[in-house]
Amino acid sequence: MTVFDDNNAGFDDAPPPEEANNRNFMIIAGILGGLVLLAFICLAVYFFITNQSNQQQEAIAAQQLTDSAVTVQAGLTGTAIALAQTQTAAVTDTVPPTNTPVIREATLTPSPTQNPATGTVGAAFTQIAVSTQTLIFTSTALPNTGFADEVGGPALIMVAMVLVAVIFLVRRLRTSPSQ
Repeated sequence: MTVFDDNNAGFDDAPPPEEANNRNFMIIAGILGGLVLLAFICLAVYFFITNQSNQQQEAIAAQQLTDSAVTVQAGLTGTAIALAQTQTAAVTDTVPPTNTPVIREATLTPSPTQNPATGTVGAAFTQIAVSTQTLIFTSTALPNTGFADEVGGPALIMVAMVLVAVIFLVRRLRTSPSQ
């Protein structure tokens, strides 16, 4: 027997039959598609929650600023009312001054006395200054790092969709009968 005999059944030149059932591929493709869809849903939920929490923080900061301004205004109004009530002058009969000589002596005065109204106004200005200088830290810009900043998110999504389409097209062409 020679190598060229037809009795040699172990070496068949025909290609193996192609797989007619693409069940494993479809299962894997479905799982990957589900993961992509789940990732998109998670991203959407994240952006909605982040946006909502930023709006809540801004609303809380605005409310605190309004409350402090109302408190300062109420304090100033109360001080002004009390000052106006204490400054009402009563009409009294006064004795005319007499011609008394004044002897001046050197005295040490520690400091000039302050008007209580001036101290209250100064305290109110201090409270206003403190309330307006409170810093509320918020993020205004994202860092410019990474691949997605240079190419863009929508472009990456489009490229991913095109590659998935290429996978399906190539698989379909491999399983179609050749002419």
